[in-house]
Amino acid sequence: MGEAPEIQLQILAEDNKLDENAAERQTNGSMSQSTTIPRKRSYKWWLLMTVYTFFLLSGQSVATLLGRLYYDKGGNSKWLATLVQVAGFPILIPLYYLSSYKSANHSTTTSNSTTKPPSVLVLSGMYSGLGVLLAAACLLYSVGLLYLPVSTYSLICASQLAFNALFSFFLNSQKFTPFIINSLVLLTISSALLIFQNDSSGSTQVSRGKYVIGFVCTVAASAGYGLMLSLTQLCFQKILRKETFKVVLDMIIYQSLAATLIILAGLFASGEWEGLGKEMEGFKLGKSSYVNVLVWIAVGWQVFSIGAVGLILEASSLFSNVISTLGLPVVPVFAMVFFHDPMSGVKVISMLLAIWGFVSYVYQHYLDDRKSETGKV
Repeated sequence: MGEAPEIQLQILAEDNKLDENAAERQTNGSMSQSTTIPRKRSYKWWLLMTVYTFFLLSGQSVATLLGRLYYDKGGNSKWLATLVQVAGFPILIPLYYLSSYKSANHSTTTSNSTTKPPSVLVLSGMYSGLGVLLAAACLLYSVGLLYLPVSTYSLICASQLAFNALFSFFLNSQKFTPFIINSLVLLTISSALLIFQNDSSGSTQVSRGKYVIGFVCTVAASAGYGLMLSLTQLCFQKILRKETFKVVLDMIIYQSLAATLIILAGLFASGEWEGLGKEMEGFKLGKSSYVNVLVWIAVGWQVFSIGAVGLILEASSLFSNVISTLGLPVVPVFAMVFFHDPMSGVKVISMLLAIWGFVSYVYQHYLDDRKSETGKV
């Protein structure tokens, strides 16, 4: 008679263990699903994605055009042009404290409260590594924008989607389908066509050698940025394991701080800082415009960063990059209007191929959506 209660207790213990294992598998599964297509598509999610998309596209367009304006009107410092891409992070500090306050008020109801937070050493290494990669990519982008017309530069940046897809395959278990492969091939051909285009009649009159240097630097920067996006997604999955706006700001602020320190060291080591006063004096639009251009470039890139990192958190690094590619037709058209960049036949073909590649990827995303919805029924 005494054995029956013991058997029942053993059965209950095994049932509880099975329930815990099932809950753990469900949690892990939800984390993996969040890297591709979000689980819940409520109106709040769509509103958040819309806001992040607007931030990404508007920040990218404004900062790129003002960066070209800085060079066209007398700016020459590659290190300063690089610095303003990352040094605007202090404007995010008020948002950071606001999100920290809200996070503290809801800390008792968060589902990740039992997750062990990463150590300070791990976080420092993560943000420092991403900061180094960000600084290198920004410097290469600055060199590319110096030697290329803004329309050519922006179209070459489409290659970052192909690089991001490649890194996502190895780092984020990104699956390739015929439509995604088609998208990557088209975007690669789109940017490769521009190596044969020399815009000597444009606003940026450079030699053939400098044009090639600008092309190579922009492609290398696109590869570095694509790698950084994939690593950012991997950090969200494996290290941070949280889905809050505060985590987005943490990622932006700390990696930007690391990148800013590196770029400042480069600015002083190169000696370019000595000529900044003379550069401001000779700026064609005046001293105040010189400062305003740099400030708004910094603001634009921080707005872009919020959108890009937010989309990585809500969807995936590849999805964030695809939305960035959506802005391809915008910058060249504005460049033609404001900077009188020529829109040659090669550029038109390149733009059409880039748009075709983007549409191909979006159609695959649509098919995935339909498949996930029918699978729930």
